[in-house]
Amino acid sequence: MTEPLEIERKYLIRRPDPAVLAGTQTYTMEQTYLTAPEGITARVRRRFHDGQEEFFYTEKEHRTAVTCVEREKRVDRETYECLLTRRRSDSRTICKTRCCLMHEGLVFEIDIYPFWEQIAVMEVELSCEEQVFTLPPQITVIREVSGDKRLKNAALARCIPEEEDLL
Repeated sequence: MTEPLEIERKYLIRRPDPAVLAGTQTYTMEQTYLTAPEGITARVRRRFHDGQEEFFYTEKEHRTAVTCVEREKRVDRETYECLLTRRRSDSRTICKTRCCLMHEGLVFEIDIYPFWEQIAVMEVELSCEEQVFTLPPQITVIREVSGDKRLKNAALARCIPEEEDLL
């Protein structure tokens, strides 16, 4: 059986002007990280969009800087609240707004966090690590951060780097 792989590249970007993101599909999210076996990152996510609320449980096992095995399933509110009892004691819930920008057939997910004013994080999911693509020209990329563990959401839940330290 094939493992469910998530292959994505991540970029630190200048926070886009709202006009650039006008018309994009936008979600508000809360992510809480849970206790899990060594080598596994587990989380629950509450997502809001167009008045709808959805809940997800996800486990990730990293293989390389850009590839991980990802198992995700939608759960109901009761299961979500039950899973929250496994919350990691050393982390906080991360809140963010995700804007999905389409460019040349790919979805670029831009995560805007309330704790940074000038920067955001953009991810693109690929079919293989070697996939060639172009970045959206309306986005100012500071640098690729696919291997920067400080910018993984699980790490942000434990420690938020100062914006100046990332620029």
